[in-house]
Order: sequence, then structure tokens, then C-alpha cells
Amino acid sequence: MRVSLIFVLSTTITVSVIRKLILLLPLIFIGCSTPHQINKANTYAPKSDSLNSNEESYWANYRATYEQTWDLIHTTLHVRPIWANQTLIGNAEINLHPHWYTTDSLTLNARGMTINHVALLFKGKLTDTVSYACINDLLKIKFNSCFSRNDTIQVMVNYIARPELLINKGSDAIQGDKGLYFINPNGKDPDKPTQLWTQGETESNSVWFPTIESPAQKMTQDVFITVSKDFTTLSNGLLIESKNNDDSSKTDHWRQTLPAAPYLTMMAIGHFSVTKDHWKDKEVSYYTDPEYGKYARNIFGETPSMIDYFSNILGTPYPWEKFAQVVVHDYVSGAMENTTAVVHGTNMQQDPREMLDGDYSDYIAHELFHHWFGDLVTCESWSNITLNEGFADYSEYLWREHRYGKEIADQEFKKSMSSY
Repeated sequence: MRVSLIFVLSTTITVSVIRKLILLLPLIFIGCSTPHQINKANTYAPKSDSLNSNEESYWANYRATYEQTWDLIHTTLHVRPIWANQTLIGNAEINLHPHWYTTDSLTLNARGMTINHVALLFKGKLTDTVSYACINDLLKIKFNSCFSRNDTIQVMVNYIARPELLINKGSDAIQGDKGLYFINPNGKDPDKPTQLWTQGETESNSVWFPTIESPAQKMTQDVFITVSKDFTTLSNGLLIESKNNDDSSKTDHWRQTLPAAPYLTMMAIGHFSVTKDHWKDKEVSYYTDPEYGKYARNIFGETPSMIDYFSNILGTPYPWEKFAQVVVHDYVSGAMENTTAVVHGTNMQQDPREMLDGDYSDYIAHELFHHWFGDLVTCESWSNITLNEGFADYSEYLWREHRYGKEIADQEFKKSMSSY
């Protein structure tokens, strides 16, 4: 939905926070993404002969809301990485319905994939093979009949994701757009673990599963990950089951029952140390390299207190099923607010002596606050992502003021303003 700044403030934030926000409005915009950091979105320009060059440049880069022809409802993924050639065998079952008009076609984002088969399902069984074509990273599907907005259909896509064949572009904020990253896949580097992780923002998750890659879409999901038994997996929502298979592999089933935008879907695979914590009746967990497992509570231990503070100050309790944080190698950004499963780079891993010089609590607060502003309330188009990042930046000030006092918070605020 379209959400204005005034609406968000009037419905979710207490009066005291509003007062602080008015005083610190410039901080809201420090987290802005510049136009070159956003890719592949629609553009809109006003028809006027009176635009000057600066205005023309602005509108040429404005990302308007995508035309919504279908609504995602639920996605079920079955994925299995093939480490030797850095590919991912996948099967997606996508539940959706036309947004308004009756239609006989569907377009999905599917970047760099090999599509093996597309079909319609009914109660889990194939009912109709459909025609399709892959054009410019889009999977264009043509059905044999028309569907109205009262019809919910299930489309099955069997595919192979090939991230290593893509040209890696990225931006200043996110130094890669491959979506799916194999780290030391053959184990040849003795100083680096074998891992696989994903990075979806802005439009990179379509590298590893077909979807409608618009921030205005929201869906629930089931993700089945098949890997060797010695690996630990992480995805959105809760681990429903871990089933051993006959070929020495296992399949972990992760389920998220609350709808979120497709760019917030994630997966991480590695040999992690997992430290369990909690906030009320919800799991809070920290995934690190094994040698940093003993420091996990030093690094992330204030997370439950942050959840409690933000829940109280916003008047909306943390809504998601869990809150996990995972540290991965060779990460392409600072951190990412994937719903219920935040990804961090290895800078987070510090021993107690290193933490004397400073910690990364700002990172934790920032990504946690996104679970309200960005995940729960999501920007309608990428040009509105200023609100996502601005509110998350503001949370860093709020947490510092709460935890260390106004003087420390103002000191960090001044540094941010100088940087800006």
C-alpha cells in the first residue's frame, strides 16, 4: 500500500518520538539511495515542456510503482545447490491471482535461469502444460484459458539458477546483484569456509527463484533446502522439519506464515555455530563462524533488549515468527533486513578485546527496525526507499539515546550529519 510519512507517524509512533523526529528530520534522509543504486524499476515522467534540465534528470530516474497485473499469495520453493558448478536446482510453486482484469498471460522475473518446465497445478497435480518464452530476464507464460481476479491459480516452474554466468553489476550501496553467492564452493581455500547465501535487495532474488519482483507484492512462503547433513541452513520464518534423505543429504523445511515482499526472502547455508536466545516466547538466534560462537552473546546479546524497546516505543510488538542474525563471508553490503533472518558481513565478528574499541550495535538496531519500517510496512516503489532507510537510520539514534544517553546519541548524530 502507499504509505506517507505523515500517516506512518500518526498511526504508529508515540508523541515523544514525533518530537524527536521533527528535531532530527535530516537524519531521516541520510539513508537515501541515490538513483544509480536502484535498478530495473519502471520510470515515470510528467508531460511538460517547461521542465529544466535538473527536473528532467530527476524524472528520468524516478522509479514509479509497477503496474500490478497479478497478486502473489504464496511461494513454495524446493532448492538444492550443486557446489561443483555453482548452480541451484529449483522447483517453484507460485500461488497467485489476477489483480483486477481477466487475463490469459503471466510475466515473472527469472534472471539468467535455465527453465526446464512450466505447468499449471491443481491440488499439487499437473493439470495443464503451458507455453512460455524467456525474453530479457523475463519468463512470459501463456495459458490456454483466461483467469479472473476471483481465480487463484498455482504455477509450477522447474529451473536451474546459474548465478556465475551473470555479469555482476551492483552499486555503491550493494556491490553485487548476482542474488546467489557460492563462497569457496570446492573447499580449496583453507582460510575461508564453504557457504552459500543470498542478497535480494533490490531485484536480485529472481536469480534464484522466479517471482514478481516488485516491493509492492507480498507473499507467504515455504522453502525446502536440500544439502549435505553436515551443513546448517537458515531461511525466513520457522524451521518446521529437518528430514534425512537416503543419499546422505537432508532437507530443511522453513515456513514463513506472514506475508513479506519477495526481495526479503533469503537463504544461507554453511557450517555455523548457532547460539539461541529469546524475546518473550520468540526465538532470537545468532549464526557465526564456529570460532566466534563463544562470543556470540557479546556481539549480539543486546538484541532482545532492542526488540523490547522498539516494540514499546512504536506501540506495535515485534510481529514476526523469530529474529535470527547470520554472519557470512565476502558479503556485498553492510547488512540486510531479510524478514526474520538478517545477514551481516564478517565485520560483526569481534572478540571482547576488539569490542572495547567499538561495536556494531548500530547495525543490529538498523536492521531490526527495518522489521517494522521496510518489512511490515514496505515502500510501494523503489523511489520511496528513502523512508525504509531513513527510519532505520533514526533507530540508531533512538537506541543510543535509550542505552547510553542523549549526549552520546547527539555525538553520533553529529558524525552522521558531517558524513552526509
